Amino acid sequence: MSDLYEYSTPEIVRLLGRRFKEYRMRCNFTQKDVAERSGIGMTTIHKFENGTAGNISLSTFILLLKVVGQINALDYVMPELPESPYLIRKDDKKAQRIRHPKQDKI
Repeated sequence: MSDLYEYSTPEIVRLLGRRFKEYRMRCNFTQKDVAERSGIGMTTIHKFENGTAGNISLSTFILLLKVVGQINALDYVMPELPESPYLIRKDDKKAQRIRHPKQDKI
């Protein structure tokens, strides 16, 4: 995968499905093995791997990552960030949400 910004969401799902198939095969698992280990239907797995699933849920994707031993790869997708000085309020507490100041109505 080069610059993923060039791809639409369904195209990225198709790319991930093809990549998942490679991981599954390297684990020497059939689609049936993955279905039994994850609780996900074989039709869903088949459609994901073959690029005919327009989308899959995040929960489904996480289950599939667990089956092929790649759940820790999520740390590369969204690594934990260091504390940001911009999120510390004046009372030294961490901001829980971002609020923009109200603008005067004209």
